[in-house]
Parts: sequence; C-alpha cells; structure tokens
Amino acid sequence: MSKKILIVEDDVHISKIIKMNLNIVSYETMAVYDGEAALELVQQEKFDLILLDVMIPKLDGFELMKRIKPYNIPVIFLTAKNSVYDKVDGLKLGADDYMVKPFEAIELLARIETVLRRYDKEEQVMAFQTLLVDLDKREVTKKGEVVELTPKEYDLLVVLLKNRNIALSREQFIDKVWGAEYYGETRTVDMHIKSLRKKLELQDHIKTIYKLGYRLED
Repeated sequence: MSKKILIVEDDVHISKIIKMNLNIVSYETMAVYDGEAALELVQQEKFDLILLDVMIPKLDGFELMKRIKPYNIPVIFLTAKNSVYDKVDGLKLGADDYMVKPFEAIELLARIETVLRRYDKEEQVMAFQTLLVDLDKREVTKKGEVVELTPKEYDLLVVLLKNRNIALSREQFIDKVWGAEYYGETRTVDMHIKSLRKKLELQDHIKTIYKLGYRLED
C-alpha cells in the first residue's frame, strides 16, 4: 500500500513540483496552501507523513505543528529560513527532519524514505495509557499482563490506535477490520467495542460519537 503524504506549502509552483516528484515514485499526495486548511484535512484524513512549510498563511508551521502533535504523524519541515534557531525550534516541537529550500528532489525523497522507515520500525510497538500492543507478536499487555483478545477485537484495537483522536464511522470500522466484502450488521462493531472497553478498561477513552461511530481519546 502506498504511503499518503500531505504537502503544506503556500508557493503553488514549489508545491506542484514536490507533488509531481512524489507521485512519480508512487506516493499518494494531497496539497494545501495554508495552515488552517492543513489542520482541517489532518482531522479528516489519515496521513503517513507531512511536508510542512514554516512560513504559511493563517496558521504558521510551528503553530500547526503544536495542533497536530496528538495525531502522531511524522513531519519534515520545509523552509527558506537557514537559522540554527529555527531548526532547533522545529525539532523541539517534534519534527522528524528539517530541510532548507531550495533542495534537490532526490534529497527530499531520501529524507522521506528515512523518516518513514524509522517511523514504521517504531510503530511495531504501540502504546496507549497502560497498554502496549506488539504488532509483530499480535500481543496486547496491560500493566505488563497479557490480555487475551479475539482476532477481531485485536484488529479493532489497532485501528483505534492508528486513528487516535479521529472519529470513525461504524462503516469505516467494518471496512478496515472485517473487509469490504462483509455483509453483516454494523451492530457487530458495537459489540466488539463494548468488549474492548471492558477487557482493557477503556470506558473513559473509547468515546461514542452520536449517530456516527467511535473515537479513541487520550
């Protein structure tokens, strides 16, 4: 499955060049030109990485970085600034890398590949509150004790974790966990959510979204 990258760059020409180069190597891309549009899109879509220009209108890159931090998406800052202080500020906010414009496409692609590879490796173990989920072992522990989950409960938990703080509909859960060919009732999602809440003591964290579905909150 191709990685999905959000390009947040207010220079339309630069944005189009970046998008073209990423599409050539089979990355899926979306582009916006200001911080508010980027924030709205991050709240609606799932991205594997964000290329974020610092000097963007409405909500600058540093402020946007603070707002999207809970979504746990790797970020590479793009900026015309070459100040050491700007780099430090960006990295302190949680950026994974920092590139100064102008840069060569081949260097950007190499940086993206490095960040995604590092992120994928780190994601083999996911943490939430007192839970640890080992994706390689398909094992869930709570406070160090293994919790037995059914295969679908486990898959549902992973979907919740990967979409933390994002509301998903019952239909989206069905598609991600049971698959597009599932023709049963969406009520099965409710039953599995109820079981996860009880087994993992997540009653205060798996929120019911009225007439939609569920959201996992910190």
